[in-house]
Amino acid sequence: MHVEHLLRDETLGLRLLWAEDTLLDREISGVTVTDLEDPVRFVRPGEVVLSGLVWWTPDGGQDKAERFVAGLRGADAAVLLAGEETHGTVPDDLVEACVRHGIPVAAVPAHVMFRAVTDQVYFQQWGELSRHHALPEIARARLSRLAAQDAGPEALLAAAFAHLGRTAAAYVLTATGRTVAATEGARALPAEEAVAALMDGSGATIPVDAEAATTPYERLHLYLPDPDAAPPRMLHEVAAILGRGQEARTRRRAAARRAVDELGTLLARSGAEATDVAAALRGCGLPAAAGPYWVITADTADRREGLAEGALGEAVAHVAGPGPAAVGRLADGTAFAVVPGDLPAGFGEVWPLVAGCEPSVPLHGGAGSPAAGPEGLAGALAEARYALASARSTAPDASLLTDATAFTGLDTLLTGVPAEVRTAYSHTVLGSLIDTGNTSAAPLLHTLRTFLACDGSWARTAEALHLHVNTVHYRIQRIEHFTGRDLSRLADRLDLWAALLCRS
Repeated sequence: MHVEHLLRDETLGLRLLWAEDTLLDREISGVTVTDLEDPVRFVRPGEVVLSGLVWWTPDGGQDKAERFVAGLRGADAAVLLAGEETHGTVPDDLVEACVRHGIPVAAVPAHVMFRAVTDQVYFQQWGELSRHHALPEIARARLSRLAAQDAGPEALLAAAFAHLGRTAAAYVLTATGRTVAATEGARALPAEEAVAALMDGSGATIPVDAEAATTPYERLHLYLPDPDAAPPRMLHEVAAILGRGQEARTRRRAAARRAVDELGTLLARSGAEATDVAAALRGCGLPAAAGPYWVITADTADRREGLAEGALGEAVAHVAGPGPAAVGRLADGTAFAVVPGDLPAGFGEVWPLVAGCEPSVPLHGGAGSPAAGPEGLAGALAEARYALASARSTAPDASLLTDATAFTGLDTLLTGVPAEVRTAYSHTVLGSLIDTGNTSAAPLLHTLRTFLACDGSWARTAEALHLHVNTVHYRIQRIEHFTGRDLSRLADRLDLWAALLCRS
């Protein structure tokens, strides 16, 4: 099947926006559905790329479009099919980027489901194969019954491969390398190894198309280390059935989050009764008798709907497994999770994997200390929110998870104070010492920092600054004059040291 054949299919109603004739003759190798801003690691040469464009925003849209299309060019994609449902039309920025990079682009009308496009491509590719290259009718019927009964991916995968009569290692993986399901006998696949396999294209990887999965963290992939272990048409049929199950589970999670959001509202409100918190925990499917519980918060620089919740839910799933967990959103848009038990030791190692799923979007997180029971959850949430503020302050342009137990010194504690408050405090305490118009301010400020770092020792300060001790005495007197502080008093020294840290 060639690009031209797909675009001319009247049943799909695709509208060509730009292409050169020579590009329309290219043969299509498959389909990838993605809303990653940098899709290169999941796109194979010759593939049709379907995107709902949820990653694009008018603010910085040209740069985002350039990164996206450059990624398609680098992955050697055959054509971009851009959905119109999110923005009402395909942005001009995206079309212009496609022209620059030589990627054909067509619009997918809002009423056309992406699955219709993928089905059409794979029907054309595999439709001429004999029936033994697809699922037998009895296997297809069994899978349909299991899907109707809301069976999980583990049961669906086992039923799909049972008829082969031999052991075929197959996995259902998330984009962050978490194994959702695996066939019997398949070896455990570490997350880092799974991510590498998805990125380098080894084995057979089939995207599980689920339109309800709106964030990259919810995307699933059917992966076989041995690409010859099962016929391609069969794999696409199995992926389609897995997609239907994924859509149902995603919608159920969205409905369940309403109860979790109510729990978050309760915890964020001061003076919540422990009995009310316990009732809210039960409403979320969590044990309410006793703890410990751990609370973690997260947000992203991209305020896309559900993005932070999806990232946090995926991170929690890596370490909590199938156990109970509640993930929702606070009133200010911050994602939060409550999980029974202590914070697993490996949680910090999972964070970079999840953040790497959307590398252009910094993912910040904060974890509170464990709460012994429902009565301590409000405090744990407050700690987690403070740790989140610290992560944002420490690494505004990079992903970072901060644990509240890491606040072991004044320097780390102050990172959670809003930047505006830190700036105001340093201006108030240091006064004219930070006045750029005062020529003597800089040496005095340097002397103050050195004096405090030397624990108030006149001799060590003079040695560090290469000054006579009398000069140090004179400068300290000037500092005291400008700040109104007495550097012989511990309290004043602490105030000035905190003010200096607030400027760091």
